[in-house]
Amino acid sequence: MKENAVNVVRPEDEVVGICQELIRIDTTNFGDNKGPGERKAAEYTAALIEEVGLETTVFEAAPGRTSVVARMSGQDPSKGALILHGHLDVVPALKDDWTVDPFGGEEKDGLIWGRGAVDMKDMDAMILSVLRGFARTGRKPQRDIIFAFFADEEAGGDYGASWAVDNKPELFAGATEAISEVGGFSAEIGGKRAYLLQTAEKGLAWLRLTAHGRAGHGSQINTDNAVTRLAGAVTRIGEYQWPIEYTPTTRQFLEGVSELTGVEFDEGNPESLLRELGTVARFVGATLQNTANPTLLKSGYKHNVIPGTAEALIDVRTLPGQQELVLEIIRELAGSGIDISHDHQDVSLEVPFAGNLVDSMIDALRAEDPGAAVLPYTLSGGTDNKSLSRLGITGYGFAPLQLPPELDFTGMFHGVDERVPTESLKFGARVLDRLLSNY
Repeated sequence: MKENAVNVVRPEDEVVGICQELIRIDTTNFGDNKGPGERKAAEYTAALIEEVGLETTVFEAAPGRTSVVARMSGQDPSKGALILHGHLDVVPALKDDWTVDPFGGEEKDGLIWGRGAVDMKDMDAMILSVLRGFARTGRKPQRDIIFAFFADEEAGGDYGASWAVDNKPELFAGATEAISEVGGFSAEIGGKRAYLLQTAEKGLAWLRLTAHGRAGHGSQINTDNAVTRLAGAVTRIGEYQWPIEYTPTTRQFLEGVSELTGVEFDEGNPESLLRELGTVARFVGATLQNTANPTLLKSGYKHNVIPGTAEALIDVRTLPGQQELVLEIIRELAGSGIDISHDHQDVSLEVPFAGNLVDSMIDALRAEDPGAAVLPYTLSGGTDNKSLSRLGITGYGFAPLQLPPELDFTGMFHGVDERVPTESLKFGARVLDRLLSNY
């Protein structure tokens, strides 16, 4: 579909409105498959795509757990297809904790507020606005582009990307690379603006520890107490000091920070460099070591009854290539009498900060922000790139946003009063449009 050139709606003209409408659709993912689901957001997304003449594939892994995929033909179909993907679900938001309605999509002080403004309905809106811009004008990207909007990323993707890879791999035929969230945003480092391009992400293991013991009366001596045994295991795991280690990505990142700031990269004490990172210091600091955080304890039902079992949940994030080693250490720390099972696990990823796609992403950023520094970094969390990697697809995090230095952007992931500047959304739409035009 084409429009008169004078009346063409540019991606930056509608990205803010699309973001607001997506936020207003509650897609809370409680992790138990009992939330509202993504159906309404998927229908809204599919309608925006179909309105400009592209066909969509809408599918559900379970009732209401809905994903959308569309494909745009490129000028050279012999080139590997590129996937631009986002997720439609969001983590819960307690309204009483927020200063605005978390599902209001309110614009205030030049920012869009609401759950998903950062993670990741902002990127969904940028992708949709760029897709619509290409389709309206009849432009063709250099290669086939696959646009995907998945359900269930916030609970591991079992009803979203992972399900799609296992059950509908034909939707991603010919794809070699993918772009998704949590990369391409700016941060102030040593007083200079730099963009962090995500080229690695830690592995994931959500563990369930179960301790067994002898049930009995709370007034009796009990040397086989499941709660005591579990408490010891959780304490040992939670207090374990994982060593600082440098993967190729984190080493390259810190060397880049050193070059930007003039602060020496001391491998034995990275704190001096981390202090130069401002609001992203904690975000990046978690990628310098493995982590294992206890997140839930559950046992018993009455004050004077010693239960026969006790459970704990542990959130384990592993550096690339270290998952088996980390799990072995956790088994040793847990000790005897503790059963360990996996509620969910997924791979770590690490790809080179090099190649035509990386060069094109850097060029697209610098076209909007000349002379900007671009550094690779590791994500401490995970994305749907993990699922796509099972198809041999190389994934990057690139949701480009130029941000004001005072905004604690990374602190708003899953946080309260999540918000994104409207000008940042427009910047990102322009960068993605340029990327698809030239890569």
